[in-house]
Amino acid sequence: MTDENARRAADALARPFSVRGLTSRNRIAMAPMTRQFSPGGVPGQDVAEYYARRAAGGVGLIITEGTYVDHASAGTSGRIPVFHGEDAFAGWSGVVDSVHREGGAIIPQLWHVGVTRAEGAPPVADAEPVGPSGVSLSGEPKGRAMTQQDLDDVIAAFADAAAAAERLGFDGVELHGAHGYLIDQFLWEGSNRRTDAYGGGIVARTRFAAEIVAACRAAVSDSFPLFFRMSQWKMDAYEAKLARTPEELDALLTPLAEAGVDVFHASTRRYWLPEFEDSDLNLAGWVKKISGRPTVTVGSVGLDGDFFSAFQGDSSSVTGIDQLLDRMERDEFDMVAVGRALIADPEWAAKTLLGRTADITPFGAEMLKTLR
Repeated sequence: MTDENARRAADALARPFSVRGLTSRNRIAMAPMTRQFSPGGVPGQDVAEYYARRAAGGVGLIITEGTYVDHASAGTSGRIPVFHGEDAFAGWSGVVDSVHREGGAIIPQLWHVGVTRAEGAPPVADAEPVGPSGVSLSGEPKGRAMTQQDLDDVIAAFADAAAAAERLGFDGVELHGAHGYLIDQFLWEGSNRRTDAYGGGIVARTRFAAEIVAACRAAVSDSFPLFFRMSQWKMDAYEAKLARTPEELDALLTPLAEAGVDVFHASTRRYWLPEFEDSDLNLAGWVKKISGRPTVTVGSVGLDGDFFSAFQGDSSSVTGIDQLLDRMERDEFDMVAVGRALIADPEWAAKTLLGRTADITPFGAEMLKTLR
């Protein structure tokens, strides 16, 4: 990296970012990435050290891997952390303390997988997959449609988790509303076929998400921010769209912002791709322009391949971030979340800010097999 590019990186990314009571020392976040190193749903010392290494390496904000809220059907693995129970909370307390000691801020990502749950899987083997309409993302019958009691129970589970996060010393929470999981299943017309108040047009499809946001907002203090992760694409439906036009995106975002979302985390596979025609704004850029809320962008930052290739055993080389800096300099979005590049190199943030990009370790798919 040239001296000029190093200066640009420092100027664009080293600025603090604040929302409510959270202050990140810079504009670099660690993206939430499921790692499955929490046997029995309890994050241990190795998990705490994993996140702390990234904070020590210069990351301003850690967004944890998705963690299951307290609902029987929320999860689909016994090695993904949960966000309920004394053992898990003790583990998370250790994670928070470890990250804070290294100067980082940290928020948990609260998650319910919905109808994507594998039947018979842990953590609750006999829990039935549930979703808006009893169909899978591909439209096949699966699980059952949620009743009003189910909806109320899940809303309460998210609110309880948000309140617990504040008690444990986290700096905020992120609600997982992306990638075809439960909240997103309600937002997307492909999986939401309800004819009651939670289905139909795009505004009605936001009701469940907005009620979760409002319940979480009521359960925490005014100083505690709520992030909301969203995406157009879904697992196994990469061309899916919640909104096909800026006008539809406005209809989607307005109820969520009014309910209390402070920051939108717009998940894309490649951050540099424009979201709509006649503009080079990416999804995070459009969300910020329309909602007026701060946004986080994400998608193959610093690497030449997207994350799907990693699951096929492919590695990715280190690439420059000139285009990211261009967009940061014009305030297209407020923060950037970095994923696999931080798995590969815990010091990615510090090396980027100091112009030491030649020293960054490239990503290899084998790195997913260990927690380092």
